[in-house]
Amino acid sequence: MRIQDPLTRFSGRVEDYVKYRAGYPSKVIEVLRDRCKLDSSSAIADIGSGPGNLARLFLENGNEVFAVEPNAEMRNAGQQLLGDSARYHSIDGRAEETHLPDASVAFTTAAQAFHWFDWPRTQTEFQRILRPGGWVVLLWNDRRFESSPFQRDYEELLLKFGTDYAQVKHQGGASVKAIADFFFDRFETVALDNSQVFDFDGLRGRLFSASYAPTVDHPNHGPMLAELESIFRRYAENGKVAFEYDTNIYFGQLP
Repeated sequence: MRIQDPLTRFSGRVEDYVKYRAGYPSKVIEVLRDRCKLDSSSAIADIGSGPGNLARLFLENGNEVFAVEPNAEMRNAGQQLLGDSARYHSIDGRAEETHLPDASVAFTTAAQAFHWFDWPRTQTEFQRILRPGGWVVLLWNDRRFESSPFQRDYEELLLKFGTDYAQVKHQGGASVKAIADFFFDRFETVALDNSQVFDFDGLRGRLFSASYAPTVDHPNHGPMLAELESIFRRYAENGKVAFEYDTNIYFGQLP
């Protein structure tokens, strides 16, 4: 099965994405301060920035953020949420062609997005826009598939009803080898705890924020929703279930 174009696969899901996708722990900033000398003066190019889930952390840290996003709906959502800040710059671009000037940023970041990039072209573009000594930071909120019976059953739900979940899972997150190749084997990694707690409406929104969740007109939509409700009833405590993640951070400097 061919995976849908990454530039359009989240169109129509932006509202759920904004409301129900996990953000990133504030400790991300601490890690980058300690390990990469991030400070409030560091200019950030956040690539595949979406509605600004990561950009928000950098704005709160006082950074100037160039939010590069090719999907118009996601880009508009980021502008609506964060555009009041004079340090937030929304750019219609992509990893391979950011439209940023040469040597203009201290960090390039990509959260939940690097696996969609053309890696060799992205490497060249990042080398162009980074200042000497600049850093590349890649992040993912990786769901813990086996950490609880709920998370295991949720994973089975995705495999059974998701439109192309198996293919996305295989491609998604990028392998450690691909990351090592991108960084020429010069990178470090840190894992942080992250989590969300949902009632059923929140769990449903989290599910349908995913690009592989079937839309209302798809034959899997109704059965998937019914199974989701069954899983929720099975595991909810006080009307809530917990999503657990590892926020995995990979960072390094390109030659």
